[in-house]
Amino acid sequence: MNQMSFRNGQTFLTKVSIFPIRYVSSLSLLEIPLTFQGGHGKCRTPFNPIGFFSDPTRTRNPTVGETKSIHAHVTKTSLVQSDVFVANSVIECYCKCAAMDDATRLFDEIPSPNVISWNLIISGYNHNLKYEDCWKIFCRMISSGFDPNQFTYGSILSACTASHATFSGHQIYSRVIKNGYFTNGYVRTGMIDLFAKNGSFKNALTVFQDVLCENVVCWNAIIAGAVKNGENIIALDIFHQMLGGFSMPNSFTFSSILTACTALGELGIGKGVHGWVIKCGAEDIFVGTAIVDLYAKCGDIGEAVKEFSCMPVHNVVSWTAIISGFVQKEDYISALKFIREMRAIGEEINTYTITSVLTACANPEMVREAIQIHSLIIKTGFYLDSTVMGSLINMYAKIGAVELSEMVFGEMGYANNLSAWAAIISAFAQNQSPGKTIELFRRMVQGGLRPDEFCSSSILSIVDHLYLGKQIHCYIFKVGLIFHVSVGSALFTMYSKCGSLEESYEIFEQIHDKDEISWASMITGFAEHGCADQAFHLFREMVLEEIRPDEISLTAILTACSSLQSLKKGKEVHGQALRVGVTKEILVGGALITMYSKCKALVYARRVFEVMPQKDNVTWSSLLSGYTQNGYIEEAVLMFREMLVTGLEIDGFTVSSVLCAVTGLTNSCLGNQLHAYTVKVGLRSDLLVGSSLVTMYSKCGSIDDSRKVFDQIDKPDLVTWTAMIMSYAQHGIGEEALRIYDLMREQGVAPDSVTFVGVLSACSHSGLVEEGYFHLNSMRNDYGLAPGLHHYACMVDLLGRSGRLKEAEQFIGNMSIKPDALIWSTLLGACKLHGDIELGKLAAKRVFELDPGDDGAYVSLSNIFADVGHWEEVLKIRSLMKGTGVKKDPAWSSA
Repeated sequence: MNQMSFRNGQTFLTKVSIFPIRYVSSLSLLEIPLTFQGGHGKCRTPFNPIGFFSDPTRTRNPTVGETKSIHAHVTKTSLVQSDVFVANSVIECYCKCAAMDDATRLFDEIPSPNVISWNLIISGYNHNLKYEDCWKIFCRMISSGFDPNQFTYGSILSACTASHATFSGHQIYSRVIKNGYFTNGYVRTGMIDLFAKNGSFKNALTVFQDVLCENVVCWNAIIAGAVKNGENIIALDIFHQMLGGFSMPNSFTFSSILTACTALGELGIGKGVHGWVIKCGAEDIFVGTAIVDLYAKCGDIGEAVKEFSCMPVHNVVSWTAIISGFVQKEDYISALKFIREMRAIGEEINTYTITSVLTACANPEMVREAIQIHSLIIKTGFYLDSTVMGSLINMYAKIGAVELSEMVFGEMGYANNLSAWAAIISAFAQNQSPGKTIELFRRMVQGGLRPDEFCSSSILSIVDHLYLGKQIHCYIFKVGLIFHVSVGSALFTMYSKCGSLEESYEIFEQIHDKDEISWASMITGFAEHGCADQAFHLFREMVLEEIRPDEISLTAILTACSSLQSLKKGKEVHGQALRVGVTKEILVGGALITMYSKCKALVYARRVFEVMPQKDNVTWSSLLSGYTQNGYIEEAVLMFREMLVTGLEIDGFTVSSVLCAVTGLTNSCLGNQLHAYTVKVGLRSDLLVGSSLVTMYSKCGSIDDSRKVFDQIDKPDLVTWTAMIMSYAQHGIGEEALRIYDLMREQGVAPDSVTFVGVLSACSHSGLVEEGYFHLNSMRNDYGLAPGLHHYACMVDLLGRSGRLKEAEQFIGNMSIKPDALIWSTLLGACKLHGDIELGKLAAKRVFELDPGDDGAYVSLSNIFADVGHWEEVLKIRSLMKGTGVKKDPAWSSA
């Protein structure tokens, strides 16, 4: 083996055997010309560390091994102690190799480190994610008497930002101001970034506004911070200031501000920003992707596709943006087409792409595609990603294949994965499987997993039993989730759903940071339970709290207006909806139409309908139902015809509304046509349509056709059974009505209070007194239903028709509730029928006391006296009517 000697006592091996190669210095592997003497006596240029580190043509950084060899070389030559540049350069190499222990040891060996030395070691710890060590070195630097410069502050601020050390950041902020680096753009950018990324955007804004800055990086930092914190309007305002001449935006600026426009749904402003992008020539792949995302999420998918096609280069983010746009527009076919194109050109997909496609496949008509995507997930290895698997479980749940959701959950072995449990519990909750949902929740808790807010919200959404709900409430309180907004909202919604509004409101009051969903849910709870006044009080409180009403809260309060039939309040809410700009949204528009219809203001309802840019079946049906409820039969039929001409899909509710409109017509011709239409479009089995047909034929006098329609319904529900009972009762066929009632009970359908009105009416029309008493008692004893005024009126009518007037009077006296004018009017009618003057006078007196404006009572009493020839009494009653201003409505006939 030839050995060669370095000058100055350095030795180097030019040829080595294979066995000892691991001991050879890695300097021999570097392109570092060291001085040595070969066998032929030739010399080369000596190794120059300063030249090596200063060489701009160096293509790569040394490895750890190579750095150690260099370190050894410069140590032997005493350059570490004598030349701080060389020492700093070796420290930098160690930092870039993530060898922070070696870097720190070398740093400690430097006799006189300078600010650059400190900056290198601080920066190294920051880049290698060792933020605590970074802070310790910074503190050492301060205590050693060194003054940090802008690069020191930049590194330590970056470390504080990444480690969420806001308190430390405030300390640095004070030092920055003290040392005069506050105006430095590099330092200010770090400060803005620190506060913006750690939830202190107001502080970030203060830092930005304290000193006028022309540094585009500062502007970009504050705009990006505003967007990150959801302060998109502020981001747009700052961008507008920026365009005023302070600084020229670049691609990073445009990317952030386009994201803000997308979040706000401001397509018009976004188009203006797009124009600036073209003007400045700042379109790169990131800006191009942001433009595609803007158009896609704002609903202009055609323009999104155009911009996507014009992009010279696409990445996975731009592909995902266009696919998500199609998913948002519910154009699932196009979304799948783009994913196929993406796969065909070999573009890699990521988690976001997969979850978007899974959302597209969450459609009962796309089971085949769903299974194909499932196969792709397995093939590409995304089954290891819990987010993807959660989306897969959710997809199967939405297509109604919850058993496949359970299969995915079981096969993937996520026994200890909380997000997987949340997904499967949500899947069963969505499919209205309370038993399985509760069982899974119990298994998860018994397995030692603590539920998160998503699990808790899902389980509460399925609970409809107050006792169970209280148990879950206790558990949620125990694990400390009670103060989470989504859990609190789900909890008070559960109490509201179970009819416990007092407890519901109490929990609502305990939520500290109520969001729009919380307010909307509580308002909805009050509105659905008929507590319209409380709903209005809460809505006003929400507005005073400066919470912007959304579609859900406005729809709920409009429901309250409908129940009160308060046109004045309804108009006030309409004005509020105009202020927040949601009147043209389908949900709010439909609620406005319903409110105006219930308030009998059909002209306003029609105006709202006309100005809506998009109308769905519910919107059309709401106005049609309004016409029906207010007796505008012709308008209702014409609207139904317009729906057919427009090509809208007609559902059972719409047909039922039209059938209700034509029910009052004595001619069943139009009803027959509608019946034929329901058979043609396959709505014959619809229970709502069936019930309406039964009622329509009955009121048109064709009880046989009513029975035929009823017999064609496979599984009648309570409404349909009740409609048939009512039909027989109105036609005086009481025995058949009672047979239908008995058949209904045999089928396991429990009657409600409306059913008993029909049963008692049937007894009344057929004179079945004993049966009437039996069913009145059965109502209370067998079904726990308290009789109402209509039930008592039916019994009074039954006794009156049977001539048992004294018994009817006694029955009224023994009622559990105070009789109203309807009860006494019914008795008055019976007195007229049987000529009982004295009892008739008593009944009429009670009616006059309860309803002085009831013209029917005056007429009935007058007729009683006329029938027995007491004309003086007749004249007195007519005079009394004139004196009180009561007028008899003229009779009319449709014949």
